[in-house]
Amino acid sequence: MAQYQHLPIYKLTYDVLLRTMSATKDFPREYKYSLGQKIKDELIELVVMIYRANSAVDKAQHIQSILERIQAIQLMMRLSHDMQILPRRHYAALSEMTDTLARQAQGWLKGTTAGSERRKPERVTG
Repeated sequence: MAQYQHLPIYKLTYDVLLRTMSATKDFPREYKYSLGQKIKDELIELVVMIYRANSAVDKAQHIQSILERIQAIQLMMRLSHDMQILPRRHYAALSEMTDTLARQAQGWLKGTTAGSERRKPERVTG
């Protein structure tokens, strides 16, 4: 098991969190402590979920939760952009980064499920 800090998905999630901290700093007060804080909270939880998935024996369930969390983050970022409170330059970069996160999580899930298929013991019938 690789240390979670060395996982590409962990590193990218942390970079998304850092960029989001900077991007939401200029949100109007009305949205800074609601939508902006919610996005940051979801990203922090995503970092924790990556750690848990990496530590778990059955990773697939955890990775599925990670994918759902990424979709929620993408939705909130798109909403922020559509409401014109997340500047285009931040949205474009964050959108690309979260798309990459989703692809990495899908690959991780695929690798996990393929690995578990290979490890299943054969049934002995008598």
